Amino acid sequence: MGARKRNRAEQLRDAKKTQYFAKLNNCPTSPRKMRLVAGLIQGTDVEQALNILNHTSKEAAGRMHKLLLSAIANWQAKNEGTRIEDAQLFVKEVAVDSARMLKRIQTAPQGRAHRIRKRSNHVTLELGSRIEPVEIEQAVEQEELQENK
Repeated sequence: MGARKRNRAEQLRDAKKTQYFAKLNNCPTSPRKMRLVAGLIQGTDVEQALNILNHTSKEAAGRMHKLLLSAIANWQAKNEGTRIEDAQLFVKEVAVDSARMLKRIQTAPQGRAHRIRKRSNHVTLELGSRIEPVEIEQAVEQEELQENK
C-alpha cells in the first residue's frame, strides 16, 4: 500500500470514530411511507425523537424506533463512560433510499394482468452532538472531581 493510500485510509478511520450511525437495509416498506416518519424526527433531540416514534401509529415508526435505539447503542460503544444527557445528542440526518423491488402480477379482467411493485427501502440514521467531544470529556472530569470532594 502506498503512502497516500495509507494516509487516506487513516483519515477515513479517524473520521468514522466521530460518526455515529445505524443502517437498515431492505426494509419491506415503501420509501414514501418511511420518508413521512423520517421527516418527523430529523433535527430533533434523541429523547424527543423516541417519544415521537412511540406515539406515532404508522408501521414505519416501529422500525425507525429500533433503528434509533441501534444508533444510540453505537454512540455508547464509541463513548464509554459518558452519559447521553451530557452529549446532547440529536438526529442529524435520516436518509431513505429505495431498495430492491419485488415484481408481482395480479389478475385483471379479460385475461389481462397488472404488475404490482412491492417496494422496499434502505434507511441510514446519523446522530450528532450539539457539544464537541472535548467539551464532553471536560464536563465528565469536572463531575468526577466534584464527586471525589
